[in-house]
Amino acid sequence: MKKLLPFLKPYWAASLLAPLLMMLEVSMDLLQPRLMASIIDEGITKNNLGHIQETGLFMIVVALIGLVGGAGCTIFSSIAAQHFGKDLRIRLFEQIQSFSFRNLDERKTGSLITRLTNDVVQLQAFVQMILRIFVRTPLMLIGSLVMAIMLSPNLAFILVVSVPVLFFILYLLTKRSFPLFTKMQSKLDQVNTVLQENLSGVRVIKAFVRSDYEEQRFNKTNDDYTQAAIRANRLMALSMPLMTLVLNTSIVAVLWFGGLQYYQGSLEIGKLIAFINYVTQLLMSMLMLSNMLVFVSRAKVSADRVNEVLNTYSELENPVHPKRASSDHEGSIEFSNVSFSYHNREDDLVLTDISFKAEPGQMVAILGATGAGKTTLVHLIPRLYEVYSGEIRVGGVPVQDYDLEELRSKVAVVMQQAILFSGTIRDNIRYGNPSASDEQIRAAAKAAEAAPFIERLELGYDTVLGQKGVNLSGGQKQRISLARALVTDPSILILDDSTSAVDLKTEANILKAMEQQKSNITKIIIAQRISSVTKADLILVLNDGKIAAQGTHEQLLKTSSVYQDIYRSQRKEDISYV
Repeated sequence: MKKLLPFLKPYWAASLLAPLLMMLEVSMDLLQPRLMASIIDEGITKNNLGHIQETGLFMIVVALIGLVGGAGCTIFSSIAAQHFGKDLRIRLFEQIQSFSFRNLDERKTGSLITRLTNDVVQLQAFVQMILRIFVRTPLMLIGSLVMAIMLSPNLAFILVVSVPVLFFILYLLTKRSFPLFTKMQSKLDQVNTVLQENLSGVRVIKAFVRSDYEEQRFNKTNDDYTQAAIRANRLMALSMPLMTLVLNTSIVAVLWFGGLQYYQGSLEIGKLIAFINYVTQLLMSMLMLSNMLVFVSRAKVSADRVNEVLNTYSELENPVHPKRASSDHEGSIEFSNVSFSYHNREDDLVLTDISFKAEPGQMVAILGATGAGKTTLVHLIPRLYEVYSGEIRVGGVPVQDYDLEELRSKVAVVMQQAILFSGTIRDNIRYGNPSASDEQIRAAAKAAEAAPFIERLELGYDTVLGQKGVNLSGGQKQRISLARALVTDPSILILDDSTSAVDLKTEANILKAMEQQKSNITKIIIAQRISSVTKADLILVLNDGKIAAQGTHEQLLKTSSVYQDIYRSQRKEDISYV
């Protein structure tokens, strides 16, 4: 929790006022039994009505002051805790946004969602508890102990026995609870992961009639979480009966020995009642402390999980003195002996010794079987991953020497899986360039062959899209994604099989529009269709993470057997060469 304390620093005033007001409330609560003893011993037993009235009014004033202290503590602790939670969520979100693709690959989406929601809520509740209950409990415990000793040192020996027993019980429960709550939060991660996968893939599930299987998978994960929660809370449930047993035993002992002292005349009845009240307050504070162990244990686990995210830093660091590409090389790409591994190990390379060069304005096509490393290769250009070895230059400058935001502003990526956001079509196209004019939006939509279907919609560009663009077809979503990339006016445009869901005629129109884009835009196209790459200036044929061949369409038809096989399988032709 120490590492999270800076998130409370901006709200130091509320964080300071809350415990101070709680101290005021505790002081008033500790004063009440003494006043009550005074009423009994000095007022009732001596028939002093004036003392009863005077002390009674004073008790009311004390209670009202305590009420102000308690209410004020609740208000200020809530302010501090809520702002703490807000700032922590923002910081976590910003940290996740800074992650490289490798960081995101290592952490499941469901786990990150749990940390941003459930874990932050746990910590938020813990902060509020620290400022209220964690202040009240020790103050009440110590204050009650001191007041009880002042009233009757002879009866204080009962507390000498009961308090250590209570602390020993708390120690054992705390020690056993931490690993149980750690496991419980891990199981909650799994529940959220399964839930997120199901909600994202609900259409696939229904299409393949796998609802029963998914229900069983969710039920098993949910049952595992439930059992983990039961085990954790079963242990904490022991605290209440054990603490209550010690509490009741202590009160019985006080009544027994205090009653003897009263009959012997060494202890007044008012003081005996006040002593019982202080013992009750003390032991109830211990009982409250045991109940808080549940929150402490879960907060400890949540703090560890949140710090795990905050301490995860992307290997993609911005250079201290970033460089800029010269206008002469704007849009050029050069790979020099580039190798890459997802786990940053030489024995697990996904790409090996990749070398090629694309001049500004050229079109580079990448072909290869599934798993050949096509998508991984293009993700290295905007530095979404860090290379294992070798060098990539964009605009003549190594990608590591760029400011990350500047580099990625030059590179627009249209992915195969079109991701759209809730909002209008206009908002989605403008996503990468918020200042884009309506004219630029329409021009980008036209180039992406999206304008015809958009203009047929009743609200046109103001049509509101459902979650992930659910009210559009796959091809329509791809075309909007392409328009979104074009409106940024990039130096490099990467199409990751992003026309796979459109028909051949639409694809041909899109490619033709690509050719008409400004001459210095370098286009990288990952494609499955030979028809998409015949006019490319350079075609790379990937096989098992290596470049099996490279050249133009005509060159590869003559020199590459792999390319010939792909061509033959799609054109159903026999090819003979001299």
